[in-house]
Amino acid sequence: MEIYLVFVDAIRNSNKFWAAIVEDGNLTVQWGRVGYQAQTKVHTLGNHQRAVSKFNNLVVEKKGKGYRESQPDIDASRSVADIRRAIQLLNIIRPAVALQNFGDTYISALNEYLKIVPTPLGMQINYHRVYRTVADIDYQQELLNSLLGAPAPLAAAVAGAGVPEATAEPKVVSLKTISKNFWRHL
Repeated sequence: MEIYLVFVDAIRNSNKFWAAIVEDGNLTVQWGRVGYQAQTKVHTLGNHQRAVSKFNNLVVEKKGKGYRESQPDIDASRSVADIRRAIQLLNIIRPAVALQNFGDTYISALNEYLKIVPTPLGMQINYHRVYRTVADIDYQQELLNSLLGAPAPLAAAVAGAGVPEATAEPKVVSLKTISKNFWRHL
């Protein structure tokens, strides 16, 4: 049992994650700023049931504070909806960057995008400089679109047409790779 949560509020300079995993009678929790070294705490609870109970309580607490589920990796056969939503959000962000209009629509789309694609933004978030040009956004969209370019048998399985052949493995791309590639482009 494991979970990866993020909390993003670009206006308030918040871009953090919280992750937890239950293994045997232990609950390991990690937290920190996206892109930075995580802090770790291991709760030794003696048995699996107590570890699961503590896990569930902490998840409810974090979600109550505004954390939302995300994932450190995108598996194209499992997260096509997330990838497509991220692309839609970039389509909302793009005209705001083109017009240098960083109002509520932009902030809302940026915050939601960063919940889907956790991205290291440094210690001070300059929300109107996350994307400097439309070319930056186009590059990010290109990376996300590449995740949707699965081999034919896998694409058929994603569409619900059947099970992929044994040789067609789901494409897994680390979100860290996407954001590292993004930052290299800037």
